[in-house]
Amino acid sequence: MVYGFWGKLLTVNLTTGALGERTVPEELYKKFFLGSGIAAKILYDELDVGRDPLDPGSPLIFIRGLFNGLVLPGDSKFNVCARSPLTGIWGESAAGGHFHQQFTASGWDGIIFTGKSPRPVYLWLNDDRAELRDASHVWGFDTFETSNTLKTETDEKAIVACIGPAGEKGVLFAAIMFDGYIARAAGRCGMGTVMGSKNLKAVVVRGTKKLPVKDPERLRATLKEQIPKILAAVKGLTDFSTAGGIEAVELHGDLPIKNWYEGSWKEEALKICGQTFLPKTLDRHYACFGCPIRCAKIIKVDAGPYGPLHGHGPEYETLAAFGSMCLVDDYEAILAANEKCNRLGMDTISCGGAIAFAIECREKKVLAEKDTDGLDLTWGNARAMVELVDRIGNRKGELATLLGEGVKRAAEKIDNGSEQWAVHTKGLEYPYHDPRAFTCMAANYATGNRGACHLEALSYFLGRGVPLADMGYTTPPDPHTNEGKGKICYDTQNFQGLFNPLGLCKFLFLGRVGPQWISEWINYVTGWDLTMKDALHISERVINLKRMYNVRLGIRSKDDILPPRLRSHARPSGRAQGVLPDVNRMVKELYTFRDWDEDGIPTQDSAARLGIDAEYHLMAKTIRPGTPPSA
Repeated sequence: MVYGFWGKLLTVNLTTGALGERTVPEELYKKFFLGSGIAAKILYDELDVGRDPLDPGSPLIFIRGLFNGLVLPGDSKFNVCARSPLTGIWGESAAGGHFHQQFTASGWDGIIFTGKSPRPVYLWLNDDRAELRDASHVWGFDTFETSNTLKTETDEKAIVACIGPAGEKGVLFAAIMFDGYIARAAGRCGMGTVMGSKNLKAVVVRGTKKLPVKDPERLRATLKEQIPKILAAVKGLTDFSTAGGIEAVELHGDLPIKNWYEGSWKEEALKICGQTFLPKTLDRHYACFGCPIRCAKIIKVDAGPYGPLHGHGPEYETLAAFGSMCLVDDYEAILAANEKCNRLGMDTISCGGAIAFAIECREKKVLAEKDTDGLDLTWGNARAMVELVDRIGNRKGELATLLGEGVKRAAEKIDNGSEQWAVHTKGLEYPYHDPRAFTCMAANYATGNRGACHLEALSYFLGRGVPLADMGYTTPPDPHTNEGKGKICYDTQNFQGLFNPLGLCKFLFLGRVGPQWISEWINYVTGWDLTMKDALHISERVINLKRMYNVRLGIRSKDDILPPRLRSHARPSGRAQGVLPDVNRMVKELYTFRDWDEDGIPTQDSAARLGIDAEYHLMAKTIRPGTPPSA
C-alpha cells in the first residue's frame, strides 16, 4: 500500500473528448515528489521545442502537491504548470483556498489536458467520475459568476477553478481563479491564457475520498507541538495579511515606487496599508483549508466611487502594483482594481507593472496622447488606472491590447528606448521586492526558472531577520553587500524548491518552518525515510530539471540578468539609497554551486549527481551545450 498519493493522473484530450488514466510509479514520487516536480518531469519528457505554448498540443497540467488535503499547516498550494505563453519558457503557478482539498479527495493526483475543444467546455470531476460538459452558457462570464453558476449545476460543495474574460480573449498574463469571490489565484505566467486557448472554461471538483497517511498519530503529535510556534511567528499575517507589511517594506527601501524609479513613499504607504483600509472594509478573516494562520481577508464596500465591492482584499503585491508603482494613494481605487483583476482573471503583478510602464512611456513622450485611447495616463490618476485594468482584461482598445501582452512585448513594439524602463526578466514582470534593497534577491531574479520570481528563493526574508537555522542562517546578512549572495541564493532556492512539489504555502518560512520539520512531515505521511539533506537533494533535482527544460528552449547565461532600471539606476533616497547589486558576480557564484557551465547549462556531472542522467541526454540531443538558441 502507498501513502500520501493516489498514483494516477487523469488525461483529457479536449479535441476528441477522450478521458483516460496514466499511472505513476512510486519511484517517480520519491524522485520528484508531486506538484511542479512530477509536472516538470512530464513536461520535460514531452516538450516539443518547435510547438507554440498556445498550440493545442501543448499540455496543461493541474496537479496537487504531496501534502495537499492532509490538514498540515499551509498545505494549500495547488499547482498548475505549462509552457508559459507570456515568457515562452517554464511556467508554473500555485493557488491556495479549498480546491486542493476537494481535488485530493477526488482520488486523483493530477490532470493532463491536451488538445482544444471545438466549443467551450468545463470538466466536472466527481470522485472517480469525470465528465466534459458544455460551457457555452458561461463563456464571457466573470470568474465570480462562473463559479456560482457551475456550483449550482454540479454540487454546492464543489470548488471551481475557472478563467474569466482575460483568459478567453488571450491576455498573456491571464490567471486561473479558484473558489469564486474568495478569489485565490494561480496568477503568474499566463496559465489562464493556456486554459482559454483550449476552450476550457473551468474545472469543477467534488471529492469524498480520504487519502491514506502512513503515521497519522505521530504527525498529529508533532503538529500539536509545532503549530503554536508557527502562529506566534506569523501573528501579523493573521491580523492584517501581507497588506499589513507595506510600511515596513517601504522602510527597508524595498517598496517599488513610480515604476521602480523613486526611493521613498512613506506618508502615502500609510494611506494604503492594511492597518488603514481593513478596519473600514473587513468583512471577515478567511483561511485556506486546514491552515491555522488565517491570513486571507475578505473585504466589503457597500458603496463608493467605484461601486460595491465584495471579495478577497488586496495583498501586498497588489497594493504595490496599483499603489506605489502608479503613485496611487487611494486605497478604494486599489480595492477596485484588485476586484476587477479577480473577476476578469488577471495577474495583478503583471497588470500593475504594465500600467506603470505605460504611464512612464506617456511621461517620456514615447507614447503619444493619441495612442492612449483617450485615457489621461499620468502618475497618481486613480480613475485612469482602474479603467485601464478593465480595458486590459477585456482587450478593449489598441493600448490595452498591447499591454495585455506584457511589458517585454509592449516595449519591443513601442520602441524609442522604452526597453530601459520595461522591468522584467525573461519576459516576466517583477514582483514587488527590490534587489537593490536586498541584493541577495538579484541572483534569484536573474536565474529563476519562470523568470522574475521572488518566491523561488524569498532570500530577502533573511535580510529582514527571519532565521533559517537548519541551513545555518541565524543572523541577518548585510542587505546591501555582494559578498556570499550567490551561496545564499543557492541555499534558499533549494529550500523554497521544496514547497510547490509538496503543495506548501511559502509563508511557512515566516513561521520558522525549515527543511528539517518538512522532511519529518514527508516521512510521517509517506512512510519513507528521508533526511533533510535528501529532501533538499530532491528539490535541487527539480530545479535543475526545470533549468534544463529552459535550456532546451534557448535560455543561456545571457538571459540571467536584471533589467536596466534595477541594474544601473540606484534608488535616490531611503534606506537602500545608492545601492546597486553586482548581479554578474552573484550569478557566477551561483553557477559554481549549481555546477552549471559558463553558459548557465547544467553539466553532465551535475545531472549524474542529481540522478537525471537520461533527462540530460535528452537535453543534449535537443540542443548541444554551447550552441546559440534558435530565434
